[in-house]
Amino acid sequence: MMSKSFAVIGDPIDHSLSPNIHSAAFREMSLDSSYIAYRIPKGELEEGIEGLKKIKIYGFNITIPHKIEMMQYLDKMDEACSLIGAVNTVTNKDGILKGYNTDMDGFLEPLKKRKLVIANSKVLLIGAGGAARAIVAGFAKEKVKSITIANRTLENGNRLSEFAKMIGLNSNSIEIKQVKDTAKDYDIIVNSTSVGLRNEPSIISLQGINEKTIVYDIVYMPMNTDFIKKAKEKNAIVIYGYEMLLGQAVRAFEIWHGVEAPYNAMKKALLGGF
Repeated sequence: MMSKSFAVIGDPIDHSLSPNIHSAAFREMSLDSSYIAYRIPKGELEEGIEGLKKIKIYGFNITIPHKIEMMQYLDKMDEACSLIGAVNTVTNKDGILKGYNTDMDGFLEPLKKRKLVIANSKVLLIGAGGAARAIVAGFAKEKVKSITIANRTLENGNRLSEFAKMIGLNSNSIEIKQVKDTAKDYDIIVNSTSVGLRNEPSIISLQGINEKTIVYDIVYMPMNTDFIKKAKEKNAIVIYGYEMLLGQAVRAFEIWHGVEAPYNAMKKALLGGF
């Protein structure tokens, strides 16, 4: 068998946990493959991709800032990719690049692992940035009852809310400061902003939530953000950001290798990176 090489591209890239996660999976499955982090600065994507094609890269992940721009260099794409309008996983078959978006499945994975029923739930989504569209698409797929998007700027919130309506969700948009003490009115609360990354206090109050409330933070470093800590104080069902990261890595692995990913080995490698 020929050795296969993989990469993650973005800028900055040195903090990426993907090489650890995928390398652990290769070891676990005895696959002759390698996975590197490859820095491609903004504005140099086209040359970067040419370089990857030259070394016959088998597949690669895309992170900030290239997830949207990468779309124009794809020859084919899957449904999630075209719906979300961003790509994070690519296969290279003889120079033909096919794009996938594993964020949606990656986001849903931990909910499914816990066998949580999310159909007909009322959702509060904080933030309307990069990951939010994939999250909205995931909730549409799972047929939630309604989604309220709380964002700093109403304009971006409104745009995401329109997207949600277009794909069949009952949706509205508010400013974050309007959340006040309404967290208790929702079944699922998701933080899709980067607040918590630098240990900032939770962006909203979780007053009144209970042990049935699902609280999901997509920030994975630190693992216990203030948002997660406050949810634990109320005995809520907590989902960590690392679980989404793991979910999308597992999905990428399966796209590239066509076999079930070694979940536990990948989880161990990921948590070892903290």
